Amino acid sequence: MVWNLILIPLGMAAVVFAVPSNRWRPWLLPLTCLGHLALVVVVLGQPSLLGQPSLISREHWLVLDPLAKVFLGLISSLFLLCTFYTAGYLSKEPERSNRVFCTCLLLSLSMMTLVILSHHLGLMWVAMEATTLTMAPNLYFHRNPRSLEATWKYLLICSVGIALALLGSFFLAYSTLHAGLEESTLFFDDLIRQAPTLSRPWMHAAFILLFVGYGTKMGLAPMHTWLPDAHGEAPAPVSALLSGALLPCAFLAILRIYHICVAAGDAAFARQIMLAIGLLSMAMAAVFMIRQRDFKRLLAYSSVEHMGILVIGIAIGGWATFAALLHVINNGLTKASLFLSAGNLQSAFGSKQTENVCGALRRLPLSGGLFLAGFLAITGSPPFGPFVSEFSILTAAFSTGQYWTGSLYLLLLLVVFLGMGATVVGLVLGNPPETAGPAPFQESFWSGAPIVALMGLVLMLGLCLPAPLREILQEAAVFLETGR
Repeated sequence: MVWNLILIPLGMAAVVFAVPSNRWRPWLLPLTCLGHLALVVVVLGQPSLLGQPSLISREHWLVLDPLAKVFLGLISSLFLLCTFYTAGYLSKEPERSNRVFCTCLLLSLSMMTLVILSHHLGLMWVAMEATTLTMAPNLYFHRNPRSLEATWKYLLICSVGIALALLGSFFLAYSTLHAGLEESTLFFDDLIRQAPTLSRPWMHAAFILLFVGYGTKMGLAPMHTWLPDAHGEAPAPVSALLSGALLPCAFLAILRIYHICVAAGDAAFARQIMLAIGLLSMAMAAVFMIRQRDFKRLLAYSSVEHMGILVIGIAIGGWATFAALLHVINNGLTKASLFLSAGNLQSAFGSKQTENVCGALRRLPLSGGLFLAGFLAITGSPPFGPFVSEFSILTAAFSTGQYWTGSLYLLLLLVVFLGMGATVVGLVLGNPPETAGPAPFQESFWSGAPIVALMGLVLMLGLCLPAPLREILQEAAVFLETGR
């Protein structure tokens, strides 16, 4: 069954590529994602013991362990909602070929699923590189010089990062031989079991290379330079999936390596690096968000900030680990809703520059209101989900005596709120510019319902965390912190 999670979207990608109709092809996307999510629900319902996988492939290359459960449900849900939006998005231009776009979206779902389920360091690396390649054609969807530049930077910088991750994988494999073990292994179960005997210098070098490599794909500063261009120039649903699905996959890869460090009894070394890079990411994002004139790039820098928050949560440890895993879900859902509503604003005003966009609440009441709600949510305002996870990380820092970390974290959150708020308030309030003319874009069910669903989930997670989700998150946090 575990292979079907990868093969279903992979097979449907071939079907979508063969369908001749531009009008009907996009509607196969939500149909496929609905089947994928249904299978995910069945798989997540498999019984498991604490810290033990509930489903594994016969060859142990693919394993649904507690960490994979957190990310698999998020990725599948996001793809379903974003492909419903995509179907409406592409229907506006039925004469334009969308064959490559639709095919690459399903290939991306298949490869991201493979990243999540991979239980072998080499296989995970291959899957991560595949996500880079399958997303690239969709970044170039608008076929203009800016999208070409963004695609080139994405491929170049992420490929360098992936190359460093490959070198780190070699170092980690060599650490097993250097420790006197009979043969090298890259299966995570074997690495975790043998972690106490691994060569510390080689393991430290491996962690640094893997963290920098996958941190580049995750969008951590200062390796984030591809991210603002890619998010800013990609179509709205692609930006939503980049921020809500692709970046968390890279974070999962980092968690896999961190898990080995925990098992080796060397978590302090990894946490120091993660804390420094996490605070740097928040600081750099805060600086570039002040007086930002492109609201899609504003959201991209917000993604850099929240990737920093994730690694800070893991670095603090304890209760903050649970909060960081929860924040993966909160940030993914909220950022997807923001990018989709930003896509509606860009279509209505014909621009993503702040000087050309104002009065969104008057021109697009639904999208403007959802964009404002998304801003409040992503900046940690109650009663939305990100408030719960961000506040939990803050309280964990102070309760464990990490006062400087907690203070810097709180200060940077305040700077981000003020910097982002100054731009967002100008976008949604006031009167639409008279020179803009009649809106070329009209809100519809397909452009609004997925965003409403996303924000509804974000609000629900802020008011009440469902018991099954709480159990999955607790199991994953214990699994990660105990190193078993």
